[in-house]
Amino acid sequence: MYRKYFKRTIDIVLSCLGLVLLSWLFLILIIAVKLTSPGPVFFKQQRIGKNRKLFMIYKFRSMRIDTPDVPTHLLDNPNQWITSVGKILRKSSLDELPQLLNIIKGDMSIIGPRPALWSQEDLIFERDRYGVNTIYPGLTGLSQVSGRDKLTVAEKAKLDGEYVKLLSFSEDIKIFFQTIISVLKSDGIKEGKTDE
Repeated sequence: MYRKYFKRTIDIVLSCLGLVLLSWLFLILIIAVKLTSPGPVFFKQQRIGKNRKLFMIYKFRSMRIDTPDVPTHLLDNPNQWITSVGKILRKSSLDELPQLLNIIKGDMSIIGPRPALWSQEDLIFERDRYGVNTIYPGLTGLSQVSGRDKLTVAEKAKLDGEYVKLLSFSEDIKIFFQTIISVLKSDGIKEGKTDE
């Protein structure tokens, strides 16, 4: 019942509420991004959604517009691409806030596996083994609060598979509060292949 009906209702209500309550923060971040680097305020990128359907994910732009289209933790020297405001946005995960719009649109959920890049074939394949690609990706999820960028592809997929099995209101509440703690501590953020 929760998976089929209530989860989506909660997603819409909380995302709309978040947009209203955080509108002042959105305005500040829009101005900060615009004034500190050339290019658009928002970053759009194709990601893998439910049932492998492609969608455009939204973020506050935290990197230069000529950055290679690969996961940041795979860049040899990501600091050369990240903007001054982007460093703050990424460390605090504030760059992810525009995904509230993705949730309202029906592309994502608040809790779920983080949406893979269209080019992350290894992660997509591993997730297929656990049925992960059959549910909506999330703003945050079990692998996000269990190591994030420091996890291997196999570890991420396995954790995401565990979430698919455990999917429930109590599990989502637990991950939601774990995310708040994780964000405050900047846990699991790895910028580049050489970052330890």
